Amino acid sequence: MADGTQRKPLTGGWRSSIYLIGVEVGERFAYYGVSGNLITYMTNIMHDSTVVAAKNINVWSGVSTLLPFFGAFVADSYLGRYTTILFSSLIYLLGLINLVLVATVINPRLRKFFLFISLYLVSIGQGGHKPCVQAFGADQFDEESVEEKKAKNSFFNWWYFGICSGAASALVFVIYVQDNVGWGVGFGIPAISMAFSLLLFLWGRRSYRQRAPAGSPLTRIAQVLVAAARKRKLSSTRDNQGVDMEDPPGTRSLAHTNQFKFLDKASIIDEQDELSESKNDWRLCTMTQVEEIKLLIRLIPIWLSCLMYAVVYTLGGTFFTKQSSTVDTHIFSSFKVPPASLQVSTGLTAIISLPIYDRLLVPTLRKITKIPSGLTMLQRIGVGLFLSVIGMVVAALVEMKRHRIAGEFGLIDQPKATVPMSVWWLIPQYVITGVSDVFTIVGLQEFFYDQMPDGMRSMGSAAYLSIFGVGSFLSSVVIAVVEKINPKWLGNNLNDSHLDYYYWVLAGLSTLWLCLYMGVAKCFVYKQLQE
Repeated sequence: MADGTQRKPLTGGWRSSIYLIGVEVGERFAYYGVSGNLITYMTNIMHDSTVVAAKNINVWSGVSTLLPFFGAFVADSYLGRYTTILFSSLIYLLGLINLVLVATVINPRLRKFFLFISLYLVSIGQGGHKPCVQAFGADQFDEESVEEKKAKNSFFNWWYFGICSGAASALVFVIYVQDNVGWGVGFGIPAISMAFSLLLFLWGRRSYRQRAPAGSPLTRIAQVLVAAARKRKLSSTRDNQGVDMEDPPGTRSLAHTNQFKFLDKASIIDEQDELSESKNDWRLCTMTQVEEIKLLIRLIPIWLSCLMYAVVYTLGGTFFTKQSSTVDTHIFSSFKVPPASLQVSTGLTAIISLPIYDRLLVPTLRKITKIPSGLTMLQRIGVGLFLSVIGMVVAALVEMKRHRIAGEFGLIDQPKATVPMSVWWLIPQYVITGVSDVFTIVGLQEFFYDQMPDGMRSMGSAAYLSIFGVGSFLSSVVIAVVEKINPKWLGNNLNDSHLDYYYWVLAGLSTLWLCLYMGVAKCFVYKQLQE
């Protein structure tokens, strides 16, 4: 450099994790390039009704959300994350290529059949890709190093920055191409993006840190439960008795905790264990193995207490979009934004907020709290949950204003009329959602990676994703209950409905879930290593 100084090189995990962030950007661009406008393709090109198309897309989305559990299990138990990512990426790319063929050359009579083959190939590919790439990226940082552990906290911020960048770009660019150029090109661009993602992944292969698969986690869980049950009559869990501390080589030993003491009996060496010539894994487990099961049990209440956040998360592509379709969507005097494209503002908010959080807010909070990441993982999630409640309150107030204006101008009985209210009134609820995502989603990603047993971290990513899958189903349940109470709240004519009442219901439920979360988080015991 001109001043004689040298730019500080990338160190440790950043060298390889940057490749993986790029891989995720390419995959998210591909996925949202397909899913973002899929209902338009199925209704306009495949000539499905809106109800049938929505049903098929919801089933496909649900399967896509659940398959990461299978992909994570295979990665953690048998193949390892690198191999799982490689094979799932190839399946993913095959599905996208088939989708291009469906839109261009396949006989129209066979088009629907091959369309679903293509979509579910994408689901299978994403099932292996999605939970493993994030865990693999975090694996690149050495947890024994203070500096790299601090860098890993920052990694999750930039990881979500990459997700938002890929998704927002696809929602703007690819959807425009699909609507104005053609579906062959519109599906071809995501295929090219996924091919680039795969090549980038292979390009960085020599720099990756890889962890060997630890064997079936289900077997390890079952061994602890069986061993604890067989020794249930022991009078004491630890006093005056030996405890098995011999973990396999390379395993990080976990410190003992006082929760769920009945499981501790699985690690006690009794007379029968002492007389046995060889260790029976179904009768005697290591203390670390027992503590791993305790980790999983402690995560369940956190998982449950975040489900209402996932219900609120679904609003961006449903009722927020429907709400915006009734108002004046001119951003400027000559530019009218499509209602569905307002979802981009959530992603853009996250893209802007993440660098501010990582580079300004975290260093400031670090000086105050003395915590390397500024906030603990659970504190960060809690802030996001609180912001989601504020977002619901704002959405309800804006909808009350929109409904009042519709009444003042006599538009109650005109469902297709444009309410003379600027779309700018709706932007705050999208922005608050984006800021909330920066806290909650990134916090959940880091939390479920960090607090899972070392050999199950891909499963941790799958568990985080499942919150939003189950939240989608829970959203359908809440809607069904609200419709049963008063069908008019969510009627087809938004001007004659009371969507604001539904938003108030979600605000109340989110507040209850926030209180539940605060109680659960207060009692949570973080994972501790044996000194």
